[in-house]
This record gives sequence, C-alpha cells and structure tokens, in this order.
Amino acid sequence: MKIGILGGGQLARMSLIPAVRLGFDVAILEKTGNSPAGKLTKNEFVGWVDDKKVFNKFIDTCDIFTLENEFIDYKYIEAIEKKGKKCVPSSKTISLIQDKFIQKNVFSENSIPVAKFIDINSISNYASISSLLGSKFVVKSRKMGYDGYGNALVKNKSDFSKALKKLKSRNSDLYAESFIDFRKELAIIIVKSKNEIVCYPVVESIQKNHICKLVITEADIPEKSKKEVIKIAYKCIDAIDGEGIFGIEFFLTSDDKIIVNEIAPRPHNTGHYTIDACRTSQFENHIRAVLSLPLGDTSMHRPKAVMINILGKKNGNSEIKNYKTILKQADLHLHLYGKDESREGRKMGHITAIGNSVDALLIKVKKADRQIKI
Repeated sequence: MKIGILGGGQLARMSLIPAVRLGFDVAILEKTGNSPAGKLTKNEFVGWVDDKKVFNKFIDTCDIFTLENEFIDYKYIEAIEKKGKKCVPSSKTISLIQDKFIQKNVFSENSIPVAKFIDINSISNYASISSLLGSKFVVKSRKMGYDGYGNALVKNKSDFSKALKKLKSRNSDLYAESFIDFRKELAIIIVKSKNEIVCYPVVESIQKNHICKLVITEADIPEKSKKEVIKIAYKCIDAIDGEGIFGIEFFLTSDDKIIVNEIAPRPHNTGHYTIDACRTSQFENHIRAVLSLPLGDTSMHRPKAVMINILGKKNGNSEIKNYKTILKQADLHLHLYGKDESREGRKMGHITAIGNSVDALLIKVKKADRQIKI
C-alpha cells in the first residue's frame, strides 16, 4: 500500500515518519524538490496538481491519498476520486471548508456557534458592515488564509479601506466577521476513521503576531468547558461529513461561551505536542485513519505538556545554531523541519516538554527557544 501525500512541508514530513515505521510506502507531491517531506522518501514528485502529466503520474503511482493543507481546490481531489481512488479527507469535505465563508455557513446551518459574519461584495462599505457586526470587526480572505495572512482588524472606515486594499492582492474573495473579545484561544484534535472517532485533550494556544507560539496541554479551563468543546467538535465533524484528522480552533469568551474559529482537515500545529506527550501521536493516528486501521490511544504519558514553535528570526538560508544545548536536556524534545530557507515568523521546528507543572515547563521551553539562533 502506497500513500500519496499532497504537499511536502513539515506536516507531511511528520506524517510520513509513522507511516514508514508502520511499514507503508509514501509518495510526496510538492511544487519544489528537496522539500521537508521529500527528503525522507525516494518517491518525491516535483510539480503540482495543475501539471496534468505530473499529477496523473502521482495518482497512478499511489493507492490512497491524503493532504497536508486545505488549499488544494477540491476539484483536484475529485479528479483522484474519479480514477476510483480514495482521498482522506474527501473532496466533499474539502469543498465545505476550504472557503471559510462557506465553512461558516455550514456550521451556522448546523447550529454550531460561530462569530457573526457577512460576505463582502462590490456594494459593501464600512457603515453597512459595522451596522451588523459592530464598529470593530475582522476582514478575512475566504481562501488561502493562515498564520494571520489574509486577516485584517478593522476599527474604523480608514481601516476598512486599507484592509480591502491589502487583502484583495491575495486573489481571494473576502468576508467579515465580528471581533470576539476572547479570554483564551483553545483547540482540539479529532480523528475519525470509518469505524471510530477519538479526540485528544483540549489545549490552549497562545499567539505571537497571529502565529501560534505556545501550546499548553491540558487547557486550564473548567471541565464543563472542556466537555462543551468536545461536544461542539464532534458536531463540526458530522456537519462536514468528515473522515481523517481535524484540528479545530475555538474562542473562550469572557462569559465562558465556546465559539468555533475555524477547522483544518489535517494534522494541526496545536497537536504537535502529541509526538512526545501522548501514547499515539496525531501523525500516527492521521495515517491510521487514512488506512482505516484501529485508532491509537490518545492519552498523555504525563499530566501536562508545553510546546513552543521555533520561528524564523531572519530571512535567508536556514542555519540553526545552539541547538546542541537542547539535545543535552533529557526532558526537552527538539523537532526540526529540514527547511532550507528561513523567513521571519516561519515555523522552522518546535520544542516540547512534558511533566507535572505548566509553569515549570513554560520556563524550560522559553529558555530553550531563546537559546536557538536561526
């Protein structure tokens, strides 16, 4: 059985490793060669889904497919399915969530709590939108938005004009949603196969410049709120006819309401801690779900875990220094993604620490992160 992964970044790389360990062959399709995942397999296809020759050869070579991001037009997933092969998640699922305005509509129609939202069209203006969403709202790209790219906070008419100018250059239609004054940002990983569904602990994520910087497991919230997150997460999966692995982000408001931010049909940054902290990582369960294998135990080895993203501090060739000091510390787990180029804010790796005290773990991972030069 050969698994084809659409995309060759760090999520594909970390999914490939348990797939190979379980005895499966993996092929990668990526726009450029020597990608983080491509470095780990002899089956690297260089090209993309819009290159018919390369794409068809990739399809013919593999038995089953998955992906590492939701940015591939669902019609290309349909092309795989029309050849009688399966992709997890399916083209139907991707079609319901890759356009975030459609995603919000799907969730709203299924009584899943989301922020108020409205489409932006040629006659939209600040006055008409603010009358529905309030004076402070967020303009977002409907497609291709991630790590803060494709978002703009609007507080007045001038901000709105600047947001339109900035985001229209991303070649995506836009929508607006009300600003949520949240107390915490939460997330959960859900894995669903043909036969079963499992969930990982509810985590808290902390952002830096709109990019996830820290993940704390488990989130320090009431049990009632954790149960509500899990309940809503399961409803999200049902609403999109989901199969595979999904990362779902939430807002916890000051009055303890849980609101869905967005869903991603793939392994998620907020689940990277699972490699070291859980009995079965999100990446292994991703592969298990794709192949309809029994899903693994999602429980943690220790009560607490903290993960910190190693973000690029400059633009240019990737050169990671001072990481050997981290390797000397048995209670720290270093993961580097093998990226050839660094950019300011780009995710270049992560560090996880597991133990009994969040405060102690935070001190350790923050110190280790300061030591690394990249």
